Amino acid sequence: MSVWDDVVGQEAAIGIFRQAVRAANEIVEAGSGLGLNSDDDGPAVSGGMTHAWLITGPPGSGRSTAARAFAAALQCLEGGCGVCHACTTALTGAHADVSLVATEHVQLRVDDVRPLIQLAQRSPSAGRWRVIVIEDADRLNDSSGNVLLKAVEEPPPRTVWLLCAPGADDVLTTIRSRCRRIGLRIPPVAAVADLLVRRDGADPAIAAFAARSAQSHIGLARRLALDEAARIRRREVLKLPLTLRSVGAAVLAAGQLVEVCAEESKARTTERDAEEKATLLRSLGAEGLSTLPPAVRSQVKQLEENQKRRATRAQRDVLDRSLIDLLSLYRDVLVLQLGATGREDSIELVNAEMADLINAEARQSTATSTLRRMEAIGVARERIEANVSPLLALESLMVQLRPAA
Repeated sequence: MSVWDDVVGQEAAIGIFRQAVRAANEIVEAGSGLGLNSDDDGPAVSGGMTHAWLITGPPGSGRSTAARAFAAALQCLEGGCGVCHACTTALTGAHADVSLVATEHVQLRVDDVRPLIQLAQRSPSAGRWRVIVIEDADRLNDSSGNVLLKAVEEPPPRTVWLLCAPGADDVLTTIRSRCRRIGLRIPPVAAVADLLVRRDGADPAIAAFAARSAQSHIGLARRLALDEAARIRRREVLKLPLTLRSVGAAVLAAGQLVEVCAEESKARTTERDAEEKATLLRSLGAEGLSTLPPAVRSQVKQLEENQKRRATRAQRDVLDRSLIDLLSLYRDVLVLQLGATGREDSIELVNAEMADLINAEARQSTATSTLRRMEAIGVARERIEANVSPLLALESLMVQLRPAA
């Protein structure tokens, strides 16, 4: 067993991390620290180990998983055995010297970052390193990024920053120039399916379907493998544009898609919201009270407001993923229209279980019209990202997805 078991399809990155862990162990044994200052040419490196890392990769590639595994390996006396107290607590976020930072807001604010600066100045209390993992480094704005920059430029001897982002360009230039960059790739479908079987006990056939349908997005694949309702909702989304015959039907389909996404996001957040509220009331000694004191009510209200913002973001994330699923549908249609199947180097369909419907759509349309539909989906994603009403953006999209007369 190893902390790297869940970091699938990233052999090159794991090799770099292992080398850095060995160098870090040598530093600890020598009784020294990093204490390295960066310059414009990038971070200084001591035997493969440095104080700031930028882990990039497409959504679902496992950036956060890789960062947690690296943090655990740095704390482990054996370099990441996966079973010791240091490894298990670091992986779950319970280690005293490993801080996991994520945000439910659109941006990481100055108020979110400033406590991290103070934390970074402290020596490790129980472990070998103080590791701070920022899972949403792409959400740093100019103000919060400038606050963080000073700490990354002049780190204490035993502090390591692990920043995660989709791409290096998503992070402020001044920060990424001080970090050693590690790029993750989209893992193979077979590797994701194997992880779902090995780690989550999923049925092999369902795991293979989930990994392929999620296009190797590990988190989404896990949800599809373990939640039958999620699989049903996905199929409903994919079938929507194939049944459009009029503008009225397109408008109704847009409303249906919004409802499906709302149902999916609610399924993701409801249980978590209830657990958070119960935990808060228990910590304040107000569990079971029919009437809450004013001080408690204010904290509960603040929690509910944060949960409401998170629900809005979750619904938009689910909606965006649904549009990516629709892109995969028309990608399959285009593959058939271009004759890219049935050869030695043939391209596998993402939605192979819907082959009959995809074949019918490929016969009834042209490659040019399919490309136009894919472009329309891209425009809809951009509009929703720019805070256009999701319903209006989807109504426009569904009208454009109608089969040609």
